[in-house]
Amino acid sequence: MGLKGSAFLAIWHDIAAGEHGEYVEWHTREHMPERLSIPGFCTGKRLHAPEADRYVFGTVYAGDDVEVFRSPAYLERLNHPTPWTAAVAPSFQNFLRVACDRIATAGRGDGGGVATLRFDLTGDGAEARLRQTAGELARDVLAVPSVCCVHVGLARSEVSGVRTRETELRAEMSERGFDVVLLVEGSSRPGLAAALPEIEAVCARTGLLAAPVSAIYETAYSLTADDMRNPV
Repeated sequence: MGLKGSAFLAIWHDIAAGEHGEYVEWHTREHMPERLSIPGFCTGKRLHAPEADRYVFGTVYAGDDVEVFRSPAYLERLNHPTPWTAAVAPSFQNFLRVACDRIATAGRGDGGGVATLRFDLTGDGAEARLRQTAGELARDVLAVPSVCCVHVGLARSEVSGVRTRETELRAEMSERGFDVVLLVEGSSRPGLAAALPEIEAVCARTGLLAAPVSAIYETAYSLTADDMRNPV
């Protein structure tokens, strides 16, 4: 399946104690199907790291292009949450969400584990230089044992930072911004955990990526737009 389109929306967050079961039911049965019914949304993946101290849950949506993530159809849903969404949203904590232009991919398919790596860009002309070398970076990370697919994204906070009714339903939060996201898929979470130091070293050698913040998840649930067009 992989991530289709030229952009992705990455989300990290926690859920209040005692609310995990309700969140998972809502996310599986209503929320992801709703999102994958929006024109331009291609793929959705829920990520889970139950033992993490922060960002226990994550979601990645792939879109045709980055404008999907501020399209009228998407904003309509964000500004008119369902009753179930309105009930679940206050349980979100440490919410972090960013749209990204996907500037490089290496490998194919889906892994059972996903590592997310967030970076600041450093140095003069860093964004232009990364655009020129992102393909090489993705291929170098792909060469690390246990890695099966790599996506490099440039953050577009002006797209995902639009305030909506759903934003208001969540507790006020302030999470540090960043410039670049790498999504690294592997055959297993343990394999990615073992590979993470080498992955971070590959990124550091570019001289463009600083202040890494990394997390490793299992892929808990996936859904595609094709699934929504072919209901059971």
